[in-house]
Parts: sequence; structure tokens; C-alpha cells
Amino acid sequence: MLDGFSARPGGGWCRHCVLALLGVLLLLGFSTSAWARPVRLWHAYRGEEQRALEEVIATTRVGAVDVLAIPSDAYAAKLAAAIPLGEGPDLFIDAHERLGDYVRQDLVGELAFDPTAYVPAAVSGVTIDGRTYGLPLSRKCVALYVNRALVARSPEWLEDLAPNLRQPLPPGHVLLAYENISAYYHAPWLAAFGGRFLQNGDSFGFVGEAAERSLLLAKSWLDQGWVLGHADGALVTQFFRAGRAAYAISGPWLAGDLHAEGVPYDVVPLPKLRATGLVMRPLLTIEAVMASPNGARSSAALALALELAGADAARVRMVRAHVVSARSDVVPLDDPQLQGFQAAADLAEPMPTSAAMRAVWEPSEKALRKVLNGTAEVRPALLEAERRFRDVRRPGPPPASRTGLLMVVGMILVFAAFSLVKRAREPEFRARLRASVPAYRYLAHAVCALGVLVFAPLCAGAVIAFTSGRPGASEYVGVANFREILSARGGPLFASGSFYFVLAVTVAWTLLNVAFHLGIGLTLGVLLSRPLLRLKAVYRVLLILPWAVPSYVTALAWKGMFHRQFGALTALFLQAKHWGIDVEPIDWFARFSTAFTANLATNVWLGFPFMMVVTISAVTSLPSEVLEAAEVDGATRWQRFTKIILPLLRPSMVPAVALGAVWTFNMFNVVFLVSGGEPDGETDVLVSEAYRWAFTRQAQYGYAAAYSVLIFALLFASTRLAARLTGKVVA
Repeated sequence: MLDGFSARPGGGWCRHCVLALLGVLLLLGFSTSAWARPVRLWHAYRGEEQRALEEVIATTRVGAVDVLAIPSDAYAAKLAAAIPLGEGPDLFIDAHERLGDYVRQDLVGELAFDPTAYVPAAVSGVTIDGRTYGLPLSRKCVALYVNRALVARSPEWLEDLAPNLRQPLPPGHVLLAYENISAYYHAPWLAAFGGRFLQNGDSFGFVGEAAERSLLLAKSWLDQGWVLGHADGALVTQFFRAGRAAYAISGPWLAGDLHAEGVPYDVVPLPKLRATGLVMRPLLTIEAVMASPNGARSSAALALALELAGADAARVRMVRAHVVSARSDVVPLDDPQLQGFQAAADLAEPMPTSAAMRAVWEPSEKALRKVLNGTAEVRPALLEAERRFRDVRRPGPPPASRTGLLMVVGMILVFAAFSLVKRAREPEFRARLRASVPAYRYLAHAVCALGVLVFAPLCAGAVIAFTSGRPGASEYVGVANFREILSARGGPLFASGSFYFVLAVTVAWTLLNVAFHLGIGLTLGVLLSRPLLRLKAVYRVLLILPWAVPSYVTALAWKGMFHRQFGALTALFLQAKHWGIDVEPIDWFARFSTAFTANLATNVWLGFPFMMVVTISAVTSLPSEVLEAAEVDGATRWQRFTKIILPLLRPSMVPAVALGAVWTFNMFNVVFLVSGGEPDGETDVLVSEAYRWAFTRQAQYGYAAAYSVLIFALLFASTRLAARLTGKVVA
């Protein structure tokens, strides 16, 4: 009957049933897929902490978990970019001091938990305005590592570090190793004088008598050679692991790197300062698992968060990573090192969760580095840091009327429509359009790809440049961002960090790099094109290696070469002294001239192979008859080079020079990785300055986008002008 019924004219009941059944199955499939989607977890752990997290995840009862490790430097930026689009994690592990900024950007959701299971400092660290935004995992702070092979007993006072040594330190050893160029590691020195980086009311605290005295003390220890100078985390780890430092100030992350090294050491709280009687209190970081707004609504994500913050997971982290648990119901292990971190955490000062804390680090570190480098007096450096903090923290421009924008856009659209209609009425235009239809078919995919990858981001950046505020809650402010940039934000037009100063540095950077690239590349390309040169292939491979190696690898290697104490250039200077040449090591990043030279040398090394390859290709394609005729006519080698080869190379080299200039103008890696903008941001170029406004200065994306629009306008205008001038000369 069913077959007969379905075969009747107009009888589509079975087909409808089948379609409905398929729809239900498809809906169930989507629902099952959404229900079974793994919980996405992001973290920035490494070493033993990462292995401890993996061990906890392996025993979870939640189900599938998609774990992704993100580099710590890019962690906050990736969260801010991914979560508003719904593509970010459900859960992420981060320090509580970023929580205020995350709440301001709507990147976190509320998480309720039983506060009695955690120590009060951990609960307050994840609480803002009475709402909790994370489950505390651990308490982290720096402590004093004591090398028992060099130190007889742990010091109670900072002034007793040297007297407690077993014997005077041999050459190549230091008394204390810590990241002295980091404001975070300077916080204990500041606390020993009763100061704080951020005062009540979100006012800048790294100014005044306490800040000045702390800087003078740190500078005196550095000048006396007691402290490892210009040290980053890798250098501190290297020195202490090799037994070349009597003491080190670091956190539990250093213990993970020392786990298998056999270095005899103790961990104790930081000592007191006899001059004030106060303890060097470090900043306490509450590490917590936080949920994105979507993750806060997921039962699976919440279940995983509870497991990560549970007592069993806390014991795993204590055993494997030597981190102090944030839970009050977990008894510390009978481990002297872990107990040392526990005692240090009990004395530490919780870091503020205010969004203003994110604006403290950059100006404070600039002041710290200038003082330690000896390029600035203490009080002016601190006052400049306070001015920069206030400049970054000041409110954005007020909203502007959209009437003017709509009128401009309307006029542009009317003009474009009028032009199109006028051209469409021309018979020749219609004929050319019909003839070009086959070509448009071949170009359609490329146009779509460029539209999505190039033109859409450009248009989006241009739109953002006229807004201010956090993503998702930005307001139209007209040309206020451009006005702020071009007026140097009300300060001196050519002060460090102003648009005009950075533009001058960028232009000088571009011109010098392109000149060296072209000169070295052209010379080597012509030499390697000689037909009688032996081993040409070997030379070409060796000289093209700088271009083949990733630029960030080369930049980090060259930065190490320029280190004042342990760089390769310093080793050469010290060797020159043995030969009777009196050359002192250079602090390359303490002055603009030397820091700019370091950046320039690195980028020249990276850039000349491109010009060399272009030159070799161009010289190979030159007509040999012309060169042979010139040689028969008696032209010298120099005359052949200047009168024949160079003019013939010009059509090939001009586009290469233009492309190299654009690359160099936007060369971010070298400037950011080698000098980092030092000293005092003077070696920053426009693209690195735009990056800082977007990712290190209160996430001012509209202001950074305005910088990007100006960069695009400058490059577009300069390349068009160069093309026009070149065209006139060639004609």
C-alpha cells in the first residue's frame, strides 16, 4: 500500500518523510558534534609545568580536551584577537594581574566556586567588584636561590650576601644574578624602601624618594660588579645552572630548568634591607584558570576548570613543578625548596588586578634601563616615566558626529557611480569590456583571494582608524586619532616617541639599509657573474645563506653578539687588549648611535643577498655582443661597468630597490628583536611603534590603526612619486 500510495500522482508523502527524517538526523548530527566538541584550553607553560598540566589532562573525566601552548609574549594579544570572534579557548590559564584588562575587554566570564578551599590572597586576586573571574591554581613569586657550593649560609640581610660566601668568588663569577632590566624583578628592591609601582587610585607609584633610592641601590650594585648586568631570564638560568652565580632571584620556573643539573641550592625568601629594616617583598602572582564568555556557559569547560583547580591537580603541580598551591586544604610537601617558595609567597605582595597595572611596565622599564645604563639621571628618568604613564592612561577622544563621514562617503559613491555610468555609455568601453570577459574569468579567483587576504584587512584597518575604545565597544571619533598622532599628543614634535621623530628614524633606517643592500648586492652580483671565476656555485650558496635563514633566528643571534658582557664582539675587544689594542667593550643598546648601528648591521646582513640574486640574474641576461663590442673598441673594465652594465641593469634593479625599500620600511623583526627600541624607544620605527600602541599600551587599536593608515599613505605616495620620477628619467 505504501508503494501504491507513493506512486499516485501528487503523492509525495514518502519523499517528505524521508526528507524530514534526513533533516532530523542531520540536526542530531550537528547537536552531537557540538556536544562532543573538545574543550579548548590555552596556556603558556613550558618545562615541568607543561608536563604537570599534561599529566592532569591525561586523567581528566571531562572527555576530549584540545590543549594549545601559546608563547607568553603573544598570549594576551592572541586572546584579545580570538575570543571576540568566538574562535578562542573555552578555558585559559593566566596570571591574575591581567584580569582587570580582560574584564575591560569582555574576554572573561564569571566563575563561581567555594572560596573556603583557597587562601584569601588567591581569592582576592581573582575577584573584581565582588565578582570572581577565575579558579586559583597556584601562587607564584620570586625567591632567593642560594648556591650551597659557594655560600656557607643563607643571608638574612641583603647586605650580607658577600660576607656569607665560603671564599671570594673566582673570576667569571657573580654575586647575584637576576633580570635587573625588568621592572617586575626590580619590585622587591622598590618594596624594601616602602614603594609600590601602582598606588591607590591607579596613580603611578614608581616615582618619588622610594623609587629613587631603590634605583640608586640597584645601580651601585651593578657598578660594583656584584650583579650580572643586562641579564634576561636565559642568561640568569645559564649562570646559575653553571654554578657561576652565588645567588639568583627567580621564580619556580628556574627550579624546573635546574631539576636535572645537579646544582646544590636552597630556596629562601628574599632578605631584608638593613638600611630600612624592610623585607624585599616580591610581587605575588595568582595563576588561575579563567573562562571565556562562551566557556563560562559550557558545563564541560566548567567541569574541567574545577578539576584543574582541584586538590589532586595541585599535588601534581607541587611534585612536578615545585609551585605553591593556591588551595588552603593542600598541605605542602616535605620539600625544602617548595617550603622556601611557600614562605616567599606568604611574604609577597599581591599584584593589583587593575587595568592600569598593564600600563606601568613599559615606562618603568624604560626608566630603569636608562638609569642602569648611565644615560639618564634618576629623577628625570622617573618623571618622564610618570608622564608616559599618564599619557597612555588618559581618556580617548570623545565621540564625533557621523554626518561629515556620511557626506564624504556619499559624495565618493555618487562620483564613482557617475564615472561608471559615463564610461558605460561609451561604445569603445563596452567593446573593450566584452573583449575582456574571458580574461576576467581567469583572474576572478586571484581577485577574490586578494580581496579576502589584502583588501578586506586594509579596509577594516582604515575603518578602525576612525574609532576608539576596546573591540566590540568602540566609538567613532572621526580624525581624532590622526590629529593626536600628527600633533605628537600635545608634546614636543620631535621628542622621543613622537610621530615625527619615529618617521625621521624610519626614513634614515630605510635609506641607509637600501643603500648598503644595493651597494653590497650589486658588487657581489657583478663579481659572481664573471665567467672565469672559480667555485662560483660555492660562493653563491654561502652568500645566500643569510637570506635563507629565518629573520627572527638571525636577529636573535645578532642580538647575542652585541651583548655588552658576553657577546662575540666583546670577546673580540677583550682579545684585542691582549694584542696591545686598548678597546673597551661597548654597551650597544645604551645609546642611539650604537643601537641603530646594531640594527643596521643585522638588517644589512639579512638584505644584501636579495639584491645580489637580482643582480646575478640581470647580469646573466645582458647581451654579450654589446660587452664584446665595447671591449674591442678599447673600453676599460670600469668604463664597461659604468657606461654599459649599470644602464642596462637599471630596469631590473629599480623594481628590486622599490620592493626592498618597502620591506625595510616595515621591517619589524630586526628592530623589535635586536634593540627592542632601546634606548628609550629611540630606535623604534613606525611599524614597531604602531605595534606598541596596539599590544603594550592599553590595547589602543584605533590609534595603532591610524598609524598603519599613515604608513600605507607614506609608502603609496613615495612609491608613486619614485615611479613617476624614474619614468621621466628613463623617457
